[in-house]
Amino acid sequence: MPAIRRIELPGAGPEDVVIGADGLVYTGLADGRILRVDLATGTVETVTHTGGRPLGLCAVADGTLLVCDAHRGLLRWTGTELEVLVAAVDDGPVNMASNVVRDPRDGTVYFTASSRRWPLDLWMGDLMEHSGTGRLFRYSPDGTTETLLDGLQYANGVAFTPDQDALIVAETAAYRLNRYWLRGPKAGTHEVLVDNLPGFPDNIALGSDGLIWVTLASPRNPLLDLLLPTPPLLRQLLWQVPDRLKPRPVRTAWVIAVDPDGTIVHDLQRDGADYAMVTGVAEAHGTLVLGSLDETALAITHLPA
Repeated sequence: MPAIRRIELPGAGPEDVVIGADGLVYTGLADGRILRVDLATGTVETVTHTGGRPLGLCAVADGTLLVCDAHRGLLRWTGTELEVLVAAVDDGPVNMASNVVRDPRDGTVYFTASSRRWPLDLWMGDLMEHSGTGRLFRYSPDGTTETLLDGLQYANGVAFTPDQDALIVAETAAYRLNRYWLRGPKAGTHEVLVDNLPGFPDNIALGSDGLIWVTLASPRNPLLDLLLPTPPLLRQLLWQVPDRLKPRPVRTAWVIAVDPDGTIVHDLQRDGADYAMVTGVAEAHGTLVLGSLDETALAITHLPA
C-alpha cells in the first residue's frame, strides 16, 4: 500500500467511511458523533449524534444518511433530524447492527447485524465462541423488516454487485464473502464468493471502479484457527486465559479488491506503524479513504501507479 495521509479527528473510532452526495466523507465515532470531512481542506464538522455507537453508513443520493448503530439499530439522518427505522425484529432488539446499503431503484434497504449474543465492546467473544448468530435483513419501503440470512459467522460488511442483482456479505469469523442473489433465476439463494481469506473481513464497499473493496482488519489468528473445529465449550474456555494470552488484532493496514466473480484484483498492505485495524474503505477514482475501529484519524491513500 502506498504512503498514507492522516486527517485527524476530534475523537476515536471512525469505523466506517462513505462519500456523500456532496462529495464529502462521512464517518461515525465511538462517542456517537457523525462527522463530515472535507478531504481537500481537512475541515471536520459534527452533523449529528446518534446517542449510541455508529458503525456502518450508507450515503443516499438525496443527501440522507443511513446509519447502523451498535446499540440502537438502523437509523436515518435526514440532514436535520435523526430517526430510528429498525430497533427490533421478531425475536427482540437488533443487536450490533453493522453495515447497510440502499437500492436506489426501489428504496429497499439491506443491513447486517453481527451477533445476537455479544455487544460491540466484547466483539472478540463472538469470534472466539464462533456462535454464528449474525443476520442479513431487508427493510422494505413499507416499513417491514425481513430476515434474509441467519446463522452467519459475525455478519459484517454488505455491498451491491455492480449490476445490483446481488449483495456481497462479509462473514468476519468465517474469513469469507458470500453472494446473496436479489434478482434473476437464483433470487433468494446464496453462495460463497470468496473463501479462506487471509484475514478478518470487516466493512466492504462497491468502488467507482466496479470492484468490491474489502477491509481486512487483522491477519488470521493461529489460535482461533486451531480452535475453529473444536466443540463450543472448549472455545469458551478461552475466556479463562489471561488477557495477555488471548487472541488480539495484529497492527496492519490492509485492503483488497475483488471483481464480481471473486477474483482478487488488488491486495494492498502496509505495516501498522502509522495506521492500523482498517475497518472502513471508500474508493473513488483511484483514491482510497480508510477508517478504523481504533484510530483517531482517517487515512487517505491511492492505488499504486
